[in-house]
Amino acid sequence: MEYLDLSRRIRFPDPRTANPWGIVAQGGNLSPGVLISAYEQGIFPWYEEDPILWFSPDPRFVLFLEEFSIPRRLLRTIRNSSRQVTFDRSFSTVIEECRRPRRNSGGTWITEEMVQGYRELHALGKAHSVEVWEEDRLVGGLYGVSVGRTFSGESMFSRERDAGKFALVALVGLLRSWEVTFIDCQSYTPHMAAFGAREVPREAYLELIESLVRVRPGIPGNWNRNDAMEALSNEIRCHR
Repeated sequence: MEYLDLSRRIRFPDPRTANPWGIVAQGGNLSPGVLISAYEQGIFPWYEEDPILWFSPDPRFVLFLEEFSIPRRLLRTIRNSSRQVTFDRSFSTVIEECRRPRRNSGGTWITEEMVQGYRELHALGKAHSVEVWEEDRLVGGLYGVSVGRTFSGESMFSRERDAGKFALVALVGLLRSWEVTFIDCQSYTPHMAAFGAREVPREAYLELIESLVRVRPGIPGNWNRNDAMEALSNEIRCHR
């Protein structure tokens, strides 16, 4: 489709012109073409009420897969767990779970318009989910967008302790097998810092994502064909 052709992508204002809060532009829509164009240029939407705000923060918070580390306690938990992990089995449910207000939080930034936009990206093989199950009960997961040799993590949820972290470890295992370079975490959180994510200057991030988008057009398609439990096991073996 045209919006996946790098020569025809939608041009946003230069992220280097962002204001002190990282806002590059406002307005527009969340159609697949606009969303993919934004991610290719190091920009993402984040807002609670209209208009849509488009961000490129400085610094950027990034998890380089070669620097990924798993806390020892979590390693023990995963090895002793009977939880199951899947890819792209319940994208709509995962994004709705991520949308639910967090404890001690009064709302959510994942609007209905965002839900619809990312569902459309998922149908096109560009947005993906990881699910964590206890028997037939969904207890955790995450979703994000695949662009070139990068993955942009959007949101994660846990209904049981560490469930979202199981999803992250399985995701890293899969992305390593495809030689993906990093997961974009966007802005600092202590949760992701514990796994090795760190801040990089926006200029360095923009140069990196430009090269990684042009190296390969991404990893399209439904990830449900991939073995999530094997990806989880492989990643655990890397951290003995």
